[in-house]
Amino acid sequence: MGLATLPELIESARSSGARIEATIMVQDADQAGDLLNRATYRIMQEALTNAFKHAPGQPIRVDLIAGPTTGIHVTVTNALGPDSGLPGSGNGLIGMQERAALLGGILSAEPDDRGNFVVEASLPWQGRTSR
Repeated sequence: MGLATLPELIESARSSGARIEATIMVQDADQAGDLLNRATYRIMQEALTNAFKHAPGQPIRVDLIAGPTTGIHVTVTNALGPDSGLPGSGNGLIGMQERAALLGGILSAEPDDRGNFVVEASLPWQGRTSR
């Protein structure tokens, strides 16, 4: 689970009925540390789950750029659907923010002025450590 398996995560969401348009550009995925890999995967997984749950049938846009010189920048955008007001515990958003903070990154998750819900994360690159 990590940067290399993000395309599989997106295909799995598509097979569940999600309408996803994605651009994923990853450089040197094999050099990313385990924590960074896991955090990126889980943030993407939670963002897709929330979009599918709170705005079923609405299109989802995923953009991810990752590499040692750029860090990781993830944006998941979905149109707010008629069921967007479904109550949630908020634990998923809190978990995403905690994962980002643990790595020294930032994450925002909020509606924009165009009727979309946007999750954006920026994580510093953390390479594998030798022991």
